[in-house]
Amino acid sequence: MNRRIGVAATAQFGADVLERLGAHHELAFLLTRPDARAGRGRQVTAPPAKVVADRLGIPIMQPARPEIEDVDVMIVAAYGLLIPDMLLERALWLNVHPSLLPRWRGAAPVERAIMAGDPETGVTIHRTVKELDAGPIAAQAAFVVDDDSDAGAVFSRTAELAVDLLDGVLDGEELRFEPQPEEGVTYADKITAADRQLDLGDPEQAARVVRALSPHIGARATLDGRDMIVWRARVDEGRFVPLEVQPAGKRRMPYDEFRRGLR
Repeated sequence: MNRRIGVAATAQFGADVLERLGAHHELAFLLTRPDARAGRGRQVTAPPAKVVADRLGIPIMQPARPEIEDVDVMIVAAYGLLIPDMLLERALWLNVHPSLLPRWRGAAPVERAIMAGDPETGVTIHRTVKELDAGPIAAQAAFVVDDDSDAGAVFSRTAELAVDLLDGVLDGEELRFEPQPEEGVTYADKITAADRQLDLGDPEQAARVVRALSPHIGARATLDGRDMIVWRARVDEGRFVPLEVQPAGKRRMPYDEFRRGLR
């Protein structure tokens, strides 16, 4: 069925979904957040989704408050702004959520799944409703979370799987939705500074936190008397072993290289 499709996306996960979706469907426009200051230099930077849309020649809308043109379907993936009720009534809004809803509704589902040691996660395509990530489900699929997978790997797998599901949903003659189960609801709260601080007394959990926050946020610890970000680590015979670190004010480096610099 030929539907006019728009996409609302901002962050890197949304950019990945946009790029993959654009290879299969003609997209009317991208709705994304305005450019914002980012990084150490606080330079005005375009959202990742805008960079992709510009490269693909997709028209871009960046209003401070969400607004849309006439479309049949809006795909939402890491957009970051609340969709007003009046816009939800103007089109069918389908949210791409990187978890197996109703588990891990909210802002950080991938990170929370890895931190919790979930053996699997997945992606859910559901109708956007006023209540957070509570809409009825159009499609869902799961995959195994490998013991060495970080959040970047999980997000990449999720984006790939999401577009496969969206292709099936959008190409179907009739959309069908199933309500989410009432049992099993959990919430993935936004990552805080406290979440980033590693408890080295629990090596297994510390290693999970490192994986959950890499490569986009970074876990923090004090090693050899220095505060630093830990980007990669493993557990070896019950010990937490840093593999890649970033001391304050310095570049990322192998932990062994950092230790050699202390001599």
